[in-house]
Amino acid sequence: MMRLILSFALCLCLFGAKTVAQNKYVLSGTVTDATGHPVSMATVAIEHTSFGAFTDDKGHYTLELSAGKHIVAVSSVGYKTERKELNLRKNTKQDFTLEENTVVLKAVEVYGKTQTQQVREGVYAANALDVKPLTNTIHNLNTLVNRSTGVKVREEGGVGSDFELSVNGLSGNSVRYFIDGVPMSAKGRGISLANLPVNIIDRVEIYKGVVPSHLGGDALGGAINVITRKERKNYLDVSYGIGSFHTHKADMFGQYVMPKSGIVIRPVAGINYSKNDYLMKGVELWDEAERRFRPFDRKRFHDDYFSVLTQLEAGVTHRRWADEFFLSGSFSSVHKQLQTGSIQSIVYGKAERESEAWNISARYMKNDFLLSGLKANFSLSHTWDHALTTDTAFRKYNWDGAYIESSRNEIAGRDRTRRHNKRPLTTVRTGFDYRIDTRHGLNLNYLMNRTGNERYDEIDTDFDPSNDIFTKHILGLSYNQRLVNDRWQNSFFVKNYTNYLNVTQQDLPWITGSREKQGASTKNYTGYGLATRYGFSEGLSLKASYEHSMRLPLARELLGNGTTVYANLQLKPESSDNYNLGLFGTLNPAPGHQLFYEVNGFFRNVKDYIRAVISEAEGLSQYGNVASVAIKGIESEVRYTYDDWLQVIANGSYEDARSMTRYYPDGKEMITYKNRVPNRPWLFGNVEVNVKKRDFLLKKSILRAGYNFEYVHWFFLTWEGYGSLASKSRIPSQYQHNVSLSLSFDNDKYNVSVTCNNLFDRLAYDNFKLQKPGRSFFCKFRIFIN
Repeated sequence: MMRLILSFALCLCLFGAKTVAQNKYVLSGTVTDATGHPVSMATVAIEHTSFGAFTDDKGHYTLELSAGKHIVAVSSVGYKTERKELNLRKNTKQDFTLEENTVVLKAVEVYGKTQTQQVREGVYAANALDVKPLTNTIHNLNTLVNRSTGVKVREEGGVGSDFELSVNGLSGNSVRYFIDGVPMSAKGRGISLANLPVNIIDRVEIYKGVVPSHLGGDALGGAINVITRKERKNYLDVSYGIGSFHTHKADMFGQYVMPKSGIVIRPVAGINYSKNDYLMKGVELWDEAERRFRPFDRKRFHDDYFSVLTQLEAGVTHRRWADEFFLSGSFSSVHKQLQTGSIQSIVYGKAERESEAWNISARYMKNDFLLSGLKANFSLSHTWDHALTTDTAFRKYNWDGAYIESSRNEIAGRDRTRRHNKRPLTTVRTGFDYRIDTRHGLNLNYLMNRTGNERYDEIDTDFDPSNDIFTKHILGLSYNQRLVNDRWQNSFFVKNYTNYLNVTQQDLPWITGSREKQGASTKNYTGYGLATRYGFSEGLSLKASYEHSMRLPLARELLGNGTTVYANLQLKPESSDNYNLGLFGTLNPAPGHQLFYEVNGFFRNVKDYIRAVISEAEGLSQYGNVASVAIKGIESEVRYTYDDWLQVIANGSYEDARSMTRYYPDGKEMITYKNRVPNRPWLFGNVEVNVKKRDFLLKKSILRAGYNFEYVHWFFLTWEGYGSLASKSRIPSQYQHNVSLSLSFDNDKYNVSVTCNNLFDRLAYDNFKLQKPGRSFFCKFRIFIN
């Protein structure tokens, strides 16, 4: 039925494409500076209208306009505005040359929209977050993403701890991560939003439920695409931060363009360290005097974290044979002491995990590739990823650091292990964008991920080594439309997923199902969807989207990690029908005042939902399927700005995820039928206030002050149907206040900031009631030389 609806809608829109915009002409050209270099991100706008566009990296712009006279205004920060009157009677090419402007303007009149705003107002249900303006204050990306509408980041502890991110009720591995459209996993399994250097990031795009086919991933619940900075100027961006719990963070990002050859060199380095020795409140310890267990406050004592990421990228831009061609090499390393199992009552004192990853990659981009209007993107990378978990202590620890001798190791409760896990990863991505004309375009994207899974143990002679192979091929094709002067936009897409698995591991077959899954197997799946947006006015637009999506299990879910996560080779792929419907708009009630609002409703009908199941006795986990889960909810956000000095943001999300699996295989009704999925927040929100004061104390200085309030409503830790109401374990409601203050000098060249998280030292929990840090402070120094 849905395929029939898609076919009908496609035919309808193709028919509409022929009957609208007959008297339209294309105005195009290039914007350069006085030296002939292209000016990117310049605004090309039609005065007295809302029509406008930004130039690309080559300084090129394209506008579709009605016939007649128009005044074209071209502007960019640091240049004088150029205006020209044109009488459009045919497709016209008009180039502009901008002169530098040394006068500092108090206000800039903006005609076009930033790329962040364009993503928010596009056809997909999406958030877009500007990172560059917040580089001085944010510690890591998790902090920023967690404040976004419909998104909840749940960390298991302090700096470097494992975390789970949910988007509209779907979480964990249902959400895929990308850097400039390439899977983040190519940098190594130790790299995540938590330790990616923030200096390199321009913005973050968060897609909810329906994911554009050009990303090429098999996301079920959404996708996060980190867009890196791509300025063409030389610069050096260095920062160092120090904070509570012996936390240190240093980032460096630079760019040098060789004047004669045009070769661009971009070094990146990021280092994170923390002892994470924050106070654990109310943990149970034996009181010898009273001969019973009582709650005490004790510091964490075995939770050091250290990570490093270095990368060197070199290439050229704006060549006749390539608009971009870059080669890069990177190295990442993570060392993590393990303090607890999946629940905090299980305490470790010696177990450790470390990983190293080397990556080499190449990427190539060319406009007008082979034929006019065809843009090509190619990328190839290979990663050598090696993780080692050491669990050799026959001890059982308590929260005071004391221990008793045991006959088993800490994590698995078995023999001593030094478990190696090598996961070489090869990623190939190919993308083609073909602009049929100004209103119609096609996108074809192919992504291949091949992951090895070599496991062996240098101590445990009873462990059987294995080398599994897991390969995914994902092919996506989309057709995109821009109709009625861009007021009506549509995207139709289809995706194909191929899953190849070759299993050789044989250990613990009664847990992993390895005996039934030996050898190679290949399976194929299909997904499809559409997205549409219609703008009635600047203050009111409607968007809707649908996708029948598939998600193939990750190697961690399917094959385990060799230590804390058991393999489940019987795990099935997830599938879901995802629906989104939303309203949004921008209002300008008075000069200087702007109000952006959005309201979105969503529904997810998930089959074979994958979730982690924790064994409280062992503190280990294994991923399993829930046959049917239904998720519905609503979210909203309001953003108010006044001139250049005040911004207020408020958002809230309600998510109702319930198990719809009614019967056991023997026909008995399940007690969890229509229960909320446990260990998931279902009501949460944020309020944020930011104030900016220019020329504070000194000329060219900026004082920024920020306040953030986070609320999470209480939720059950286990299924509602289990046990009596009085005995049910639940995570209580949480209230957290965060404040920040930063001061910049000499046009953001020198920066210092202070942040306080959890100002009132509230007790905060996350996954499986694992305690998060209490009140903490972080001071950051940053120098930006341009």
